Amino acid sequence: MTKAKVAILISGRGSNMMALLYASRLPDSPYEVVLVASNDPDAPGLALAAAEGVSTFGHSHKGLDRASFDAIMDDQLRAAQAEYVALAGYMRILSAGFVARWEGRMLNIHPSLLPRYKGLDTHARAIAAGDSHGGCSVHLVTAELDDGPVLGQIPVTITPGETADSLATRIMFAEHQLYPKVLAEFVGRERNPDWLLGKVRELALALPDAEEKASHGSPGFFVTGGKFFAYFTANHHQDGTIGLLVKASGAEEQAMLIDRDPDLYYRPAYLGPFNWIGIRLDQGNNDWEHLAEWLSKSWRLSAPKRLTKMLDIADEF
Repeated sequence: MTKAKVAILISGRGSNMMALLYASRLPDSPYEVVLVASNDPDAPGLALAAAEGVSTFGHSHKGLDRASFDAIMDDQLRAAQAEYVALAGYMRILSAGFVARWEGRMLNIHPSLLPRYKGLDTHARAIAAGDSHGGCSVHLVTAELDDGPVLGQIPVTITPGETADSLATRIMFAEHQLYPKVLAEFVGRERNPDWLLGKVRELALALPDAEEKASHGSPGFFVTGGKFFAYFTANHHQDGTIGLLVKASGAEEQAMLIDRDPDLYYRPAYLGPFNWIGIRLDQGNNDWEHLAEWLSKSWRLSAPKRLTKMLDIADEF
C-alpha cells in the first residue's frame, strides 16, 4: 500500500507530533511522516524527530510578515512532497493564502470540545463555565481560527477540584489517542474503495440524465437512452488496482496518456481494446477536478446528440 505523506508543524516540544510519528510506524498505518517543521529552530520537538530519522526544518518567523514566512514553510512542505499537513502545537496564525493552498488537506488538534472555547485558555474557561467535560477535537483547518469541520472528539470529565493544569494533563492523554486515529482515517479514505466509489458516484450522477447500474461486476454509469460512460473498479480482475474507467477519444490518445504518465493511467482489461482508459484512484492524492473533467468528456462521447446539443447551446451562454 502506498502511504500518504504527512508533514507536521510544531512550535515546541512536539508531544502530539511524537504520537503521530510513532503511530505511523505501526504496520497498518496509512501514512508516513516525511517532515517535521517549526517556526522555532530550537524547538525541542525538532531534535526528537531528527533522532527518529525524520527530516526536519526550522526557521524563525521573526522579522518576516505572515505571508512571507508561510511561503517559506510551504516551499519546504512541497519539497518534502507532503500530501497532508498536521498542525501539532503550531502556535502561528496562518495566512489565508497558505490555508487556501492546503484546503481540505490540513488538520489541527484543539484542546476543547469545539465549537466551544476556540482560541486560548480552553481548560480554565471550561472549568469556570461549570462544564461537566472538557476534551479535545481534531478539525480541518479553515481561514477562521478553530472553525473547520470537526473530524473527531474525545470528552474528558472535569472532576471536583479540577484545575486547568490537571485537566490539561489528562486531555493531553486523550489528544495522543485521538489525533493519530483521526489522521489515519482521514488520509486513508482516499485509499478506501467505499469512499472512492462515493466520490465517483457523486461526480458521475451530477451529469445530465446519468444513472448507475452494475455491469461486468462493477458499478457502472450510463446516460439514459445512451451508453455507459464510466466504470468504477476495485481489484476487479485481481490486479490490486482501484480505478476509474472512462472513454478516450481513440487508441492514439490512450497510448499517449499511458506513455506520458504510467503511474496514473493504464490500459484496462477487456475495455482497453475499445479505447477506454483506466485512471488510478488508489494513490491517495486524487485530483477530483481532473477526474470530473474526464467523466464529463466520457459522458459526451456516450450521450445521445440531443443532450450534447443542449449542453453545447448552454455553454454558448
